[in-house]
Amino acid sequence: MLNLYRRFNRVDIRVTEWMAQHGVTLLRIAVGIVYFWFGVLKFFPGLSPAQDLATRTIDLLTFGLVPAAISLPLLAAWECLIGLGMITGRFMRATILLLLLQMSGTLLPMVFFPGETFIRFPYSPTLEGQYIIKNLVLVSAALVIGATVRGGRVVADPRDIVVARDQ
Repeated sequence: MLNLYRRFNRVDIRVTEWMAQHGVTLLRIAVGIVYFWFGVLKFFPGLSPAQDLATRTIDLLTFGLVPAAISLPLLAAWECLIGLGMITGRFMRATILLLLLQMSGTLLPMVFFPGETFIRFPYSPTLEGQYIIKNLVLVSAALVIGATVRGGRVVADPRDIVVARDQ
């Protein structure tokens, strides 16, 4: 039994080290794919399930000054830009800033249109509401990715960290 535990532990260590080494990169690319994909859908009217709520939210935020014919392609381009930034790993500070600004807007339909985002407020979201709530995962992913922009990293075993102290 002890031998089985040692084997499992060796495999577990290797898997954990692999996840620590590659997890943030895979997360960044996955978020990029989601953003790029959803952005491309918005270039084709009627394909994005978020299209109507997005354009009405932008209309409300801009006091009707930006019509859907302009706001939807701008939003599509914005999301594609975020996606490309995440996929390539280039300009990450700007990409994360664009993502967080865009995400602040995506949460607003929950406030502006609760009748469309909840079946029963505040605990039973509609499909649109669920679509919005899942964005909390994307925001959290962006924060994790952002923590690595200046060289931060995920470590498999915190005992392996050498702490540099300011003298």
